[in-house]
Amino acid sequence: MNEITLPAGASAILHALQSHGFEAYIVGGCVRDSLLGITPKDWDICTSATPQQVEEIFASHRIIETGVQHGTVTIVMQDGQYEVTTFRTDGDYSDHRRPDTVSFTSSIAEDLSRRDFTMNAIAYNGSGLFDFYNGLSDLQSITISCVGSADARFKEDALRMMRALRFSSVYGFSIEPATAAAIHKDKDLLRLIAAERINSELCKLLCGKNALTVLLEYSDVMAVIIPELAPCIGFNQNNRYHQYTVYDHMMHAVAGCKTDSLPVRLALFLHDIGKPLCYTEDENGGHFHGHAVPSRDIGKTVLERLRFDTKTKNEVLELILYHDALIEPTPKTVRRWLNKVGEDRLRQLLLVREADIRAHAAGTQGSRLARCSAVASILDEVIRQEQCFSLKDLAVSGKDILVLGIPQGKRVGEILHSLLDRVISGELPNDRSVLMKEAVKMC
Repeated sequence: MNEITLPAGASAILHALQSHGFEAYIVGGCVRDSLLGITPKDWDICTSATPQQVEEIFASHRIIETGVQHGTVTIVMQDGQYEVTTFRTDGDYSDHRRPDTVSFTSSIAEDLSRRDFTMNAIAYNGSGLFDFYNGLSDLQSITISCVGSADARFKEDALRMMRALRFSSVYGFSIEPATAAAIHKDKDLLRLIAAERINSELCKLLCGKNALTVLLEYSDVMAVIIPELAPCIGFNQNNRYHQYTVYDHMMHAVAGCKTDSLPVRLALFLHDIGKPLCYTEDENGGHFHGHAVPSRDIGKTVLERLRFDTKTKNEVLELILYHDALIEPTPKTVRRWLNKVGEDRLRQLLLVREADIRAHAAGTQGSRLARCSAVASILDEVIRQEQCFSLKDLAVSGKDILVLGIPQGKRVGEILHSLLDRVISGELPNDRSVLMKEAVKMC
């Protein structure tokens, strides 16, 4: 285990509280991450002092009353903001998300007993660790276990199930059997959780190093948060290009992705979700003709329900729609795709194509992966040479066309697009004098 090095602000808050006779500890994810050698993003502190006593001690500092009713205030220090929360116990969780009431306590052990996982229930007071629930043991064995009864913890706050899956994916930890069984048992409670919270956990999960194991072992949970995935689970593709079911193929594609780009990962997660609607079969096996369109349409429903922002949604949907497109490795074709989707999207699309192909059956990947590589090389060359593939790169503009006596209006755009199309195809050079002569002929 790694040593814990406190930032100046956290150390000062601990010292001030302790010097006034109160207990004070660093707790939660910052302790966990520090012990794992990961730099924490936030530092949380809990104390036996009440919010009012905390405010009195730090009267010379700016105080934000983050959640006084739950015992939390935020102290603004020179190096950042620190949440300080009074030791507490939680009442019932009638909405399976937040406690109806909280009560202050004088016991750090009681405070830690209400936390989700043992690895998040370790406290540090500046000189030593306090581990009442075997969190250190679980960190050493890379295991996720609930504090106390897993079933009780998940019934209190159903989002903890998604947090467990996210931690397993991101940190590569296994989920101990009783905790795993409770997730499968209580998964339907996730329907009660706000879409925004599911969104946040899912996005982190998809980008984790252990995503494949989690997505395959908890497909039933994925089908609760995204019911449209259910028909894909166990759906045999009966095709020589595929060695996995529809669901398993999509998850292998996610795991095989070479980027942490969220839109790319989301597109792979959903890219074949419409396949069950398109299945046909003949003497050559199963087929899914035109599956990209229903996959895009279903993806739109899913992304909107999970409250994804418009930019991310549009990126993902475009990638899903074109994920199966055949892009010939020629400069003309690459320029046409650049004109159609732009450089950033085309690069994303190639990443999607490559991950999709790698999740196909062994022995069917070679030529298609080579094609992707060739397209990527041509793309690099087109960009390096600053070849024309959009109106802004065209050597003539609308003003040039107007000079020829064409009245401002639709015809100007038609001439420009016609010239651009011929430049992209290689029929004409992107040369102003040549393009102006051609424009004259079109007047």
